[in-house]
Amino acid sequence: MRSSAIAVSGLRKAYGDKVVLDGIDFDVAEGSVFSLLGPNGAGKTTTVNILTTLMNADAGTVRVAGHDVATATKDVRAVIGVTGQFAAVDELLSGRENLRLMADLKRVRSGDQVVAGLLERFDLVESADKPASAYSGGMRRKLDLAMTLVGDPRIIFLDEPTTGLDPRSRRTMWEIVRELVADGTTIFLTTQYLEEADQLADRIAVLDQGRLVAQGTPEELKRRVPGGHIRLRFNDVQQMNAAEQRLALSTVTRDDEALALQIPSDGSIPALRAVLDVLEGSGIHAEALTVHTPDLDDVFLALTGRANKEAMAQ
Repeated sequence: MRSSAIAVSGLRKAYGDKVVLDGIDFDVAEGSVFSLLGPNGAGKTTTVNILTTLMNADAGTVRVAGHDVATATKDVRAVIGVTGQFAAVDELLSGRENLRLMADLKRVRSGDQVVAGLLERFDLVESADKPASAYSGGMRRKLDLAMTLVGDPRIIFLDEPTTGLDPRSRRTMWEIVRELVADGTTIFLTTQYLEEADQLADRIAVLDQGRLVAQGTPEELKRRVPGGHIRLRFNDVQQMNAAEQRLALSTVTRDDEALALQIPSDGSIPALRAVLDVLEGSGIHAEALTVHTPDLDDVFLALTGRANKEAMAQ
């Protein structure tokens, strides 16, 4: 079992009478991607600000890489990197100069070598000496993340890192995140794109009105929401009739035109095995079997009572 890179217990924060965080608890395993989801005003940014030492909590404990954020601020800052939803690059400087500035600020040894390596890793060599103002949105994001990596932080906070990017640039960023995790880096991700959390996160926590309403892997969260089903398609109606009779469930739905049966299911392996055992034991042949589970949009709507596009719009 991996140890915790981030451990949060009883975290509370209020502004006057408005409670923003109402005693939340979660752990982030080392070398994993943890995604915090929630509608606007849920407390995501406040959580990130506390975890990155930019804000003090009212109560609770937070440990980042084993350091208490309240009493060991310098130690925490030495092991983290932070990238916000707006690229924090100096547009008057070139990509190389931006990276060199970060290397100087962090007093990195062999700064030129580090800069050259990051330019290569992020495919910015050809544009390295052009001003950042001439970069596309995707290139600025990559430069911003490259700047965050100066000093080899063990834990990186990505606050909506792909907001406003085109699909190709977004997927490029996903690949970079996967590479970082493969190298042992821990990623704390907030995002307005539920597909992004589904693609990248090992665990997800859903924050709503200052409370964590759910935590788990993407698959665990999807199984909590009704609507999943197994769909069986047949070559002839006799086989379909036999399967319907053998399954003997009042909730089985027939589609006579498509010669298909739809069986409610949470998509788990035991549920799938049970259906297959019935078919095999009765000598019934299905032409095709597909499993459909709710996506994270369904999860988000069920847990927060708000549609994703509405609740997470910027």
